[in-house]
Amino acid sequence: MKIAIGTKNRAKTQAVQKVVKMYIKKAIVFEAVSVNSDVSEQPMSDEETRQGAMNRAKATLTVTDAQFGFGLEGGVKMLDGVMYLCNWAALATKTGQVYTAAGAQIPLPKEIALEIQKGRELGPVMDDYAQQVNTREHSGAIGVFTNGYVDRQAMFEHILTLLLGQYLYFEKN
Repeated sequence: MKIAIGTKNRAKTQAVQKVVKMYIKKAIVFEAVSVNSDVSEQPMSDEETRQGAMNRAKATLTVTDAQFGFGLEGGVKMLDGVMYLCNWAALATKTGQVYTAAGAQIPLPKEIALEIQKGRELGPVMDDYAQQVNTREHSGAIGVFTNGYVDRQAMFEHILTLLLGQYLYFEKN
């Protein structure tokens, strides 16, 4: 069985591999491919972030011969004047089914939100803030602001478990 992942981001690809291996007991080949989200570099709503995940999942199927593909997208959204992280994942099948799930949402500090509102992307803002390189492939903003209790990979593992559970349920029913 071949499974495509619509990113080469380490935190995301490792999350997909771990969750899929946990629940699918077949020989699996994973292929990570760079595909466009066809949304903003910095998605600014649940809707846009979800759409980016769906676009990535579908795009993996056009550039690979995988049975299904995953798309994962991180974004931000405003709620009552506070900027929150939002995260979505999608699974697209060759038969045209698309499943979606969302994950943890926590507020961002005002200084981070202000930089994003100026047009910067969260990843580079977090690199500057945390004085780290490529934060998005390691702890991510979620890891920094949860004191390391939940990193980006773990956050996506939870979303992917919700997603894969839906897929497996509807495939058998």
